[in-house]
Amino acid sequence: MYKKILTLLLLSGLLQASTLTIALAANVSYAMPSLEDAFNKHYPDIHIKTIISGSGKLTAQIKRGAPYDLFLSANMRYPEALYKEHLALQKPKVYAQGALALLSQKPRNFSNISTLLESSKIRKIAMANPKTAPYGKAALEALTHLHLYTKLKHKLIFGESIAQTVTYTMTAADLGFIAKSALFSPHMKRFQEGKNFTEVPKNLYNPIKQGIVILSRSHNITDAQKFYNFMLSDEAKTILQHYGYNI
Repeated sequence: MYKKILTLLLLSGLLQASTLTIALAANVSYAMPSLEDAFNKHYPDIHIKTIISGSGKLTAQIKRGAPYDLFLSANMRYPEALYKEHLALQKPKVYAQGALALLSQKPRNFSNISTLLESSKIRKIAMANPKTAPYGKAALEALTHLHLYTKLKHKLIFGESIAQTVTYTMTAADLGFIAKSALFSPHMKRFQEGKNFTEVPKNLYNPIKQGIVILSRSHNITDAQKFYNFMLSDEAKTILQHYGYNI
């Protein structure tokens, strides 16, 4: 009898629990565990499943019918496009503003990033694909602003997302333009500002305003709204600031 009651209680809990599937821009993946923990303190019965990729790729998947509940993009353009096509329930709102950083595994002199980028010691520079990844677009804007894109084009290797770009920076490149948020992940804590990385001056690229929307195909709009509201709360903003975002 006890086992039957326990089984019924477990089944009841499973029935009450729900899952939100979130299309997540790769740069936010570093902060997501902390965001999930904070959210689940308020809503312990809502499970979060994340699909992580570049914002452009995620947008293409959503347009093809991917069954996601929310989209946390690395810019506003992609969620705005989804809203115009009636694939999002409301106009996107900014939940954070990202920052671009330049990273090297080896110690470098970051006092002048133009000189460093042009150095003969720098043979490969990683950056996200500017056609599909907003942080790649920001890196392209920075290089263009510095009048270096044409000079350095032959050095560039492209990742499909910031996560892949971080991998390239760690394995195949001498320098990499990455999301500052990546530097707060546990395996990156050994890197020191001014020695292994520097934040790219914000006047070199347009603000990376990151947008959130609830998607029209969501089968769980009630819980999606709860996570949406959480991401716009002061609690979530404090967590995002801890991971290098500007609020």
